[in-house]
Amino acid sequence: MEEEQEKQLVKAAQEGDRKAFQTLVETYQRKVYGVCLGMLKDPADSKDVSQEVFIKVYRYLDKFNFESSFYTWLYRITVNKCIDFIRKQKRKREVDYDDGILRDDDVEGDDEILPSRLGLNPDKVYGRKELRSQMLEALESLSEKHRTILILREVEGLSYSEMAEVLDISKGTVMSRLYHARRYFQEAVKEYIGDELKVV
Repeated sequence: MEEEQEKQLVKAAQEGDRKAFQTLVETYQRKVYGVCLGMLKDPADSKDVSQEVFIKVYRYLDKFNFESSFYTWLYRITVNKCIDFIRKQKRKREVDYDDGILRDDDVEGDDEILPSRLGLNPDKVYGRKELRSQMLEALESLSEKHRTILILREVEGLSYSEMAEVLDISKGTVMSRLYHARRYFQEAVKEYIGDELKVV
């Protein structure tokens, strides 16, 4: 969606145009779900949090002042909602993310959460459940801040400036955090795929 078209839709939605808001939801719901799934690992939880994201967007849309792009504002809400969910779950119990990750009834498209952008051949990786499982476990083994920044960059393709705005950190911190996140992830999966992984 072009920036000007998006801006007009947001303005219309702010004025109460439900069809305009629905168009925004339809445009970004898959991306929001992708971020949630990358951070939460559970399809059901990801659906729930995605819905919460758009409920919050709807409630606070009138406060959006166009200082950033709607796209960036939406991602900031998504990341914060996921972080809140993770923290709540950790307070309640020790969550085992392995259970249910590879169910046969997973939502179509879940395999795309770690796409070829990470430098992996999808035919080699996603054809083998064990390897895919290890990659998801490797992602989960990262700290919250490293997992988040890796997903925003490698899966969602945000620029350094966009990530800095979404996470409210400096561009230098983004670069440093992303460097370490990639390094930790590569180390976590090296045993399974050797030198085939090259995150750039």
